Amino acid sequence: MTFVVTQACVDIQDKSCVQVCPADCIYEGGRMMYINPDQCIDCGACEEACPMSAVRYDADLTSDNVQFLDLNAEFFEGMGTLKGARKLGKIDRDVEFVAALPRKEG
Repeated sequence: MTFVVTQACVDIQDKSCVQVCPADCIYEGGRMMYINPDQCIDCGACEEACPMSAVRYDADLTSDNVQFLDLNAEFFEGMGTLKGARKLGKIDRDVEFVAALPRKEG
């Protein structure tokens, strides 16, 4: 079980979740944040901090957002073992689904 960043984060990236994450497992992609499921400790701090309600517990995902469980994991494929988001900084790419979404105005 893990927490998942959903479509509500796309083109918003408030980053309040990053500031409260004790596991340092929330990484910044090009258009949204991603939670590394191998590093998430299921504390829920990110869900409470997100003003967009973009972070959800995987068991609570709606049918509209269930695909984001796999998309968050896909973002980290081939990256090897990561030591933490804060040191790594922004990863200027997204999974194909997110990259193909229309940009939000404003």
